[in-house]
Amino acid sequence: MLLLGAVDRVSVAALLDRYGLGLSLVAPSEVIPGSYWAESEAGLKGDRLYARLDTPVHSVLHEASHYICMTPERRAGLDRDAGGDDPEESAVCYLQVLLSGALRGVGRERAFTDMDAWGYSFRLGSARVWFESDAQDARAWLRRHGVTDEDDRLTGACRT
Repeated sequence: MLLLGAVDRVSVAALLDRYGLGLSLVAPSEVIPGSYWAESEAGLKGDRLYARLDTPVHSVLHEASHYICMTPERRAGLDRDAGGDDPEESAVCYLQVLLSGALRGVGRERAFTDMDAWGYSFRLGSARVWFESDAQDARAWLRRHGVTDEDDRLTGACRT
């Protein structure tokens, strides 16, 4: 898995900042605040995403995608559990891949590989196949909520 310590963290922070989300690094031995899965997985509290250098990049992007896709009301009270329903979770996974493409040294291919290795499950067996042929609902969700445009490009906006 590609870890946060192996990528340009300034670029990661700049990407998250576009959505009003700050990146806070946690010391190597410290517990990550707001982490749903614990261990080295990223955490969310308010408008902060917490991670360590051993946090997988896909975890950072997945949690950031939750923040971007949740309602403003849920964002305001965010502490660890992003909530949401199945359609939103699909949109989160799709957005995670789009965000990976915005980071030099990460990219979609790496996102697919790491998502599969972590254990994301998709009906068609892999993140890539799902993304390319079974994610119409996720794309429509992101468009409907203003996160992507009609050409599936990032708008830089959170769900409204």
